[in-house]
Amino acid sequence: MFNPCGAATWLLTEIDPDDHTVAWGLCDLGIGFPEFGTVGLTELAAYRGRLGLAIERDLHFKARGPISAYIQAVNKADRIVEDIRL
Repeated sequence: MFNPCGAATWLLTEIDPDDHTVAWGLCDLGIGFPEFGTVGLTELAAYRGRLGLAIERDLHFKARGPISAYIQAVNKADRIVEDIRL
């Protein structure tokens, strides 16, 4: 998922089975401190950025490896990157 008017990106991997409004994943708000943790799906759905645009699902994203590879790449780049070979 991504913010079309900002730098935020979320690579969500699973939904909490006990609370379907909470997802786990790699969250990058675009301020240099991405982390793996939880995010509220209700909060993401309610968000409206500049121009009133909502958070969108990236229909063209294809994972190039497991989430652990993205976490390793984040630790080197301080942001979510598509090239996980960093």
